[in-house]
Amino acid sequence: MPFYLDAQATPFAVSGVPFLYWAGTRNLMLYYQPAKHGWIPGYAVSFSANTNKHREGAKIMDEQRALTAHLLRRAGFGATPQELDDYLELGYEATVEKLLHPDQASLLDDDVVRRYPIDQNSLMLIESSQAYWLYRMINTPFPLQEKITLFWHGLFATAYGKLNHAKGMVNQTNIFRRGGLGSFRTLLLELARDPAMIFWLDNKDNHKEAPNENFGRELLELFSMGIGNYTEDDVKSCARAFTGWTIANAEYMSIRASRDSIWPHGRLDWQFVYDPEDHDDTSKTFLGQTGRFNGEDVIDIICAQPACAWFVASKLYNFFVSDTPDEAAIQILADEFQRSHGNIESVLRTMFLSGFFRSEQVRFARVKSPAEMVAGTARLAGSHRSTDWSIVGLAMDANFMGQEILNPPSVEGWHTGTEWIDTGSLVERINSAAQEVGNAGQPGVKEIIRRMRDGQDVLSPQDFVDRCLDLAGGVKVMEATNRHLTGYAASQGDLRFDRDDLVACSEQRVADMLQLIVATREYQLA
Repeated sequence: MPFYLDAQATPFAVSGVPFLYWAGTRNLMLYYQPAKHGWIPGYAVSFSANTNKHREGAKIMDEQRALTAHLLRRAGFGATPQELDDYLELGYEATVEKLLHPDQASLLDDDVVRRYPIDQNSLMLIESSQAYWLYRMINTPFPLQEKITLFWHGLFATAYGKLNHAKGMVNQTNIFRRGGLGSFRTLLLELARDPAMIFWLDNKDNHKEAPNENFGRELLELFSMGIGNYTEDDVKSCARAFTGWTIANAEYMSIRASRDSIWPHGRLDWQFVYDPEDHDDTSKTFLGQTGRFNGEDVIDIICAQPACAWFVASKLYNFFVSDTPDEAAIQILADEFQRSHGNIESVLRTMFLSGFFRSEQVRFARVKSPAEMVAGTARLAGSHRSTDWSIVGLAMDANFMGQEILNPPSVEGWHTGTEWIDTGSLVERINSAAQEVGNAGQPGVKEIIRRMRDGQDVLSPQDFVDRCLDLAGGVKVMEATNRHLTGYAASQGDLRFDRDDLVACSEQRVADMLQLIVATREYQLA
């Protein structure tokens, strides 16, 4: 039976033999390509074919699919079957470039997002602001843009609990969204001018005659260099450099926010202002350099430090690669940070194309944060594609798992890795994920069912499990887990779509299997 080239087919070669991979199937389409004649239709070769070349080709395609799925888990929130097919067709390196260059003209119309429901319009409530961001995580066509926003939110941890100003938190995440893939120096400068950060770390109380060291200390310790790379005198000089960086009418706005006196008409946006009369313009010694430094000068000096390169590189490695540090890999990223003058896009490109990121050893070796967990599962299920108030429930799920976005517990952010998992949070993680995928009527689940039926009316228990794992985002489970899943599937016999009276039951069996998959250890990992 001949097949013909279309947009869903991806070319590659095995031992000099050209192949096309037909996206969304488990077949390889073999073609010969004589000079000047283009692709010649050949025949479909099953993954189970007996020839060595065919098996080698299948193995290569399986690896490419697994690698692409790995990238999309780390650089985004996982992938739907169609997204995985589309990115596989694009190729790995081209996928990396697409992720690194989000279209700044967002396809998510904020006017629509915030109009329905009306509660989100002013973004006054922490719940509405959380719902707004989760909607973007779930539905964005630019997953790395939202993922890097989440990264910076965890690093530059600022919390609603002190600010009592949800819109201020939203404005801060917009800084990360706009500039999170750009210059680290520019990002630090914008952060130092951000009213939410100024309020959070008390720089509104940092005056020429009475310096407040809170922001200066955390800028060095938690945001750029880490303990051991500066002195107490450096902290004092840093604080003096940022005197006069404040919020317009700071005292009045602080009182109004604390008393909630601006309801019910919505919150007023805070505005940054520089007060030269309140700035300490005297000479300062900072990290071995002396001058009449202002905040911009201090940030320039910080960003030129090798300690800053290592600090940022280690944080990026922990977030995107592994919970276990690898000094050699971190040094590669730190070197690129210095070479590119702190360009985050360049550092991430180096990371995603590296051998240590592609290695099988780091796949499913990093615990998903609650936000990643709920957003990724909702994306897979195809739920919350419209802006209804029910998405607040997802924010609550993440909260119960230990991560209340926009309201981290302290300036240190959240403790990550295995600390995300305890007996209580694990139950919440499993229940939340299972609820999302357990409804066979959800758009994403329906698409998975359609693909299960595509060209195959009867699936053996093993094929049923393998297809579900693949369509759930390329999940690779341990042999023992696969055996248990297959045993459960076998207890109910083959998956059958060849009889009308069995279709509804088979569709629910797919949803049930997805529930079991999202409850596995591997699904909890990225």
